[in-house]
Amino acid sequence: MAFCNSCGATLSPGTAFCTKCGAANAGGPAAAATPAARPLPVPPPSGGSSSTLKIILIVIGVVVLIGILGMVTCGVVLHRAFKNAKVSQNGDNVKVETPFGSVESSKDPEKVAKDLGMDIYPGAEIQRNGAATATFGGIHTVTANFESSDSVDKVCTFYKSRFPAANVTSSDQNRCTIVSNNPPNSVSINIESNGDGSKFQITSVSKK
Repeated sequence: MAFCNSCGATLSPGTAFCTKCGAANAGGPAAAATPAARPLPVPPPSGGSSSTLKIILIVIGVVVLIGILGMVTCGVVLHRAFKNAKVSQNGDNVKVETPFGSVESSKDPEKVAKDLGMDIYPGAEIQRNGAATATFGGIHTVTANFESSDSVDKVCTFYKSRFPAANVTSSDQNRCTIVSNNPPNSVSINIESNGDGSKFQITSVSKK
């Protein structure tokens, strides 16, 4: 006959726990050991992140390669352009001809007036940087800078009469801007005060 070690109650043989206090019976049958839980197998890392990294590196490589090819191509084109460029000078007139077009500078008032296709303000003088003419892709551009001893208002009135249908005309005491987009060319005239006189720039753009 067995007794509970905790409360002394009588226990039937083979009883694992006291029916009175619930204490474990040291002499009772041992409970079957619960097998230890096995760790779940860890799946091998997927190749998703690796594939993404490879794609990114490939894209970067392609972009860099395209950039290098573009630089090389530009270098070759510029080299050929400079190699085939022709420079000629006749007094103050300098002309540079390339496979893409030509650029010419001049300080001759008559030639500048002819290139601009309009009259130059009476008594106006071409500034030191003179006039520049450029022709690229069928677009002909002429820009000339002048100085005059007359006021902004007088110069502005002169050119307003030459372009009565100007799209934009804004003026004040120190500045006047005239813009005309009437065919065959677009003309922009910017006049501003210069001491007691004025200075102005004329730009003409036309298609050849």
